[in-house]
Amino acid sequence: MSRRNTSFMYILLALVLCLTQLPSTMFAASATTSPNNSTTSVDAVLVLDASNSMKSSDPQQLGSEAMKLFIDMLPSQGDRIGIVSYTDRIEREKALTAIQSADDKTELKSFIDGLTRGAYTDISVGMKEAVTILQDNAQQGHEPMIVLFADGNNQLNSNSGRSNSQADTDLNTAVEQAKKDGYPVYTIGLNADGKLNQEALKKIADDTGGKSFVTTSAEELPEILSEIFAAHQEVNVVPVDSITGNGQFQDVKIHIPNANVKEANISIMSSEAVEVKLVDPSGNAVTVPSDKVSMSTSKSYSLVKLLSPEQGDWTLQVKGVDQDKIDINLVFNYNLELALDPIPTKAYSKGDKIDIVSYLTSGGQKLTDNSQASSMKAVLNVTDVDTGTTSQVPLTTDGSEFKGTFEVPDNHVYQLVARAEEQSFYRETAPVTIDAKGGVSGSGEQAGLGLMTWITIAVVALLVLAGLWFLLSFLKKRNRGFVGQMVIEIRDENTGERSYPQYKKLTTFRGKFNLHQLVQLAPELKETENIVFTPSSNDRIMIRNNADNVIEKSARAIDASKGFELKSGDRITIGLRQVDKTILLEYLT
Repeated sequence: MSRRNTSFMYILLALVLCLTQLPSTMFAASATTSPNNSTTSVDAVLVLDASNSMKSSDPQQLGSEAMKLFIDMLPSQGDRIGIVSYTDRIEREKALTAIQSADDKTELKSFIDGLTRGAYTDISVGMKEAVTILQDNAQQGHEPMIVLFADGNNQLNSNSGRSNSQADTDLNTAVEQAKKDGYPVYTIGLNADGKLNQEALKKIADDTGGKSFVTTSAEELPEILSEIFAAHQEVNVVPVDSITGNGQFQDVKIHIPNANVKEANISIMSSEAVEVKLVDPSGNAVTVPSDKVSMSTSKSYSLVKLLSPEQGDWTLQVKGVDQDKIDINLVFNYNLELALDPIPTKAYSKGDKIDIVSYLTSGGQKLTDNSQASSMKAVLNVTDVDTGTTSQVPLTTDGSEFKGTFEVPDNHVYQLVARAEEQSFYRETAPVTIDAKGGVSGSGEQAGLGLMTWITIAVVALLVLAGLWFLLSFLKKRNRGFVGQMVIEIRDENTGERSYPQYKKLTTFRGKFNLHQLVQLAPELKETENIVFTPSSNDRIMIRNNADNVIEKSARAIDASKGFELKSGDRITIGLRQVDKTILLEYLT
């Protein structure tokens, strides 16, 4: 047996031994008390209707502006963004791209600025592609979502042979798949000409667990986007001020309530460009931009991001064009979570009282700054799983903890979630399930029997998992798949012209494939048969050059004769010998 398999068997044996040592009370009730992860990253696919009809529905290009503002409002690192621009076909798309720096955001926004319009519209095309992108690039610990910017109307090409009923069927299929996979769709209806099909967009949002919005002006975007963020980042938008430009700098107070703010996003909406200065709570001028302050601008907004800002009153100085309306809003990202003390795992019955203790944590440690909790209000949200009814139990705070008592109303199953909130954000704990259906605890013999039953189930389950693990390991070696996609462009070295980018999903291949398959087996490119790709570890891919073609990465030749590993985001060029063309590849996961 290999060392790897031996290690797995040791782990399996340890798990079985641990199970046999667990006290019987562990099996009397189920309670999950881990804190809710408020810093969960998002995987968002932004979908834009790029048809010519949007010239009247969205003459100010609010869709593009909202997409860029969405990107700017995201934390500096950790999230992934994909983009789909559609008409009655996919015009352009960008696979989920990890945001690790300001340059990544700039690249995404430049991609949005380069989007062009086409003649027709079919919402199902954009929705289907967005769902596919999320399915192909799912990552544990990331919350998926789709944000659709459209007017809700289809306009099909009469020469295509495609009917409205076919488009509706495909849209329903895509929406049903999004619902099944847990992809909420947030629709933002663009309605400058009053022809918005709000009902269609609302149905998409309602069916998938998202929300539907309508806008005709840029001033509404921060609040709309903040509502979307609220569902995933647990934040609230804080209106700061609305001023009228006078050609001079005007002071606006920005209050940072405590030292736990990870990022403060100050959105400045205006029809004309503004100048910005910043003063910290000590009265010192702060350079914009600098290490702790970034600034992003577009034609309808400016966004100032303060990183780990000092607590206190900052002064934002804004200089706008005379008589230009300027709206200023604030959205915080907090490095805080809400935890719940473990609830005793035992059989409960009607009338039992359970002490509830909840508290804030930062970096996994209980928060020692009492000023944060003292400014928040907290409740325990109770859901009767059997009847579907909900209720609340008030929680009081002593400055460091939120406390209360839950009395079991009936012999039902209940789900408990603590929630603490202030003006700028809220936090919720992970759900805890309390089972009071069993009434009073049974005899020791019954409890012992239950324990052995659970142990038997657990051991059998672990043995099944072990068998599956060995089987999957065997199959994986014989039929290993790929992840991600390859972006392909072909440059004509005689004219300098490039082909339109093609996005080839790699999930359909198994074991290996060659470059000729990626370029659709074009006869003139037959020499690319000798360039082979195989899967590698950590979602990477191995390229092997079995010919004499020159392969370059970052303008330097690489030796791929024995294999060269590519990670997500790597770009290479492959010079062809039989034709005056160069193939440009970008690998994305």
